[in-house]
Amino acid sequence: MGEEIKVPFFKASIGKREEDAVLEVLRSGWLTTGKQAAEFEREFAEKIGVPYALSVNSNTSGMILAMEACGVKPGKAVITTPYTFVSTAASARHLGADVYFADIEKDSYSIDPEAVERILKSDKGKNVVAIVPVHIAGNLCNMKAIMSIAKKYGVKVIEDCAHSFPSKTEMGYAGAIGDAGVFSFYATKTITTAEGGMVTVKDEGLAKRISSMRLHGMDRTTWDRYTSPRASWVYDIIAPGYKSNLPDILAALGRVQLSRADELDEKRKVHARKYNEAFSKLDFIKLPPDGEGNAWHLYLMRLDLEKLKCGRDDFAKKLQERGIGISVHFIPLFYFSYWKNLYEGFNERNFPNAARQYGETITLPLWPDMTDEMTDTVIETVESLGREYHA
Repeated sequence: MGEEIKVPFFKASIGKREEDAVLEVLRSGWLTTGKQAAEFEREFAEKIGVPYALSVNSNTSGMILAMEACGVKPGKAVITTPYTFVSTAASARHLGADVYFADIEKDSYSIDPEAVERILKSDKGKNVVAIVPVHIAGNLCNMKAIMSIAKKYGVKVIEDCAHSFPSKTEMGYAGAIGDAGVFSFYATKTITTAEGGMVTVKDEGLAKRISSMRLHGMDRTTWDRYTSPRASWVYDIIAPGYKSNLPDILAALGRVQLSRADELDEKRKVHARKYNEAFSKLDFIKLPPDGEGNAWHLYLMRLDLEKLKCGRDDFAKKLQERGIGISVHFIPLFYFSYWKNLYEGFNERNFPNAARQYGETITLPLWPDMTDEMTDTVIETVESLGREYHA
């Protein structure tokens, strides 16, 4: 048996303001999607500088809605990375489309624009309708190159921003650069609604389609039907939509978290800088990539296995045994039976960068309310294991 957990992998920063906001909704008598969700959308859109933000019950739902609005359907395809959580690619499959995978860059976790363009060049049937870059750990992909490629080949860009809020760059915030951005407010994310997400778009047509499809294909919201002077029971169904709306209870929590976003962002970065300073002195660690707008949602510690007498799995297990909560982000999709059986040649041999980075990476605790003592404990434990297993 391992030791008691000294440093949890993650703990959400929730206080009295969040509690009061949720209680206010519970006492209001209106629990589902309503005024709080509408205000959350308005405030989020204003924060990242887009005209439209649409709240949803998960990043996965948001990705399906964004893809559908962008023309992803049977006979079409998207390009994304195998180095992501399964929902990114699964969303396209839910819509009956195919997924073409591009390897990540050699020294980062981001999709390789050159690999993306190779796929588009070979797409003689013009099946690809969207590129879906994933901003792993909050560090943005090369959006300048990706947007240029998308324009050249006439395809949409749907940013998977599950990790990247708030990520501000010269091109704008993550989620405001491509045609659509899809955010996650899952319990472990940079801001949380427990479960939930947001889709951001600049095009009114996309916004209208997503707004309708997230609630059964209705042309009016429940809030509008019950609070408008118009007859509450009258609505139309324009398409067979989904049930993906965000309730006011969760939106109220999200509004408080959104107001604290910059504070929470800076707290994470304090710990990330402390890790970087300590680990830069250790020859068996490669520091995580750190580009413009990095939200530091996760700290991806990459081991130089040539300097160690153990593998990644053994190192991770020892960290756990010594009380450090860790994880691994992500298991590449080509290791999962569904995906490797679906597409011929979808294996680690054809995606060497993704396979290598996965085999060398451990995700360390990184959350706003970590104490200095906790960060020191993680660093000291990593250093101790490095001395013990150094080659």
